[in-house]
Amino acid sequence: MPQPVPSSASVSARMSRQGSRDTAPEIAVRRLLHASGLRYRVNVPVPGMARRTIDIVFPRTKVAIFLDGCFWHGCPQHATQPKSNAEWWRAKLDKNMSRDTETTGHLQDQGWTVLRFWEHESPEEVAAQVRAALDRRLADQAGR
Repeated sequence: MPQPVPSSASVSARMSRQGSRDTAPEIAVRRLLHASGLRYRVNVPVPGMARRTIDIVFPRTKVAIFLDGCFWHGCPQHATQPKSNAEWWRAKLDKNMSRDTETTGHLQDQGWTVLRFWEHESPEEVAAQVRAALDRRLADQAGR
C-alpha cells in the first residue's frame, strides 16, 4: 500500500505521535490487574505470527488481552472515517480489522482464550472480565 501524502502538517504531526503501546487504557487496566495480585507480561509477540503483539498476556493460563483503539480497529460506536485520503484510510482500517480477526483465530486455534476490549470501556469492567476469564481457565486446567 503506497504511503499517502499528508493532508496537512498538523495531521502528519498528530499521527506521528500516535502511540501503539502503553496507551492510557492499557496502563489503567494493568494497574488494576496488578493491584489485585495478578502478574502478567506485556507486549508479547503472537506465537507463530510475525509483527503482531498481545497487549497483556497470562502465559501460564494462555489468556491474551487486546485493548483496541476505537479509530484504528473500527469500533462500531466511535470509529470515524477520515475525509482526506479516504480510500487509502478505508483500506488501511479494513486491513487492521481483518488482521485482528486473523490474530484472534490463530490464537484460539492454539488453545488461547482471547479477550478484546475497546479503549472506551471502563478499566474496572475490563479488569473484572479478565479476572473472570482467568478464574475459568484455572478451573478448567485444574479439572484436567
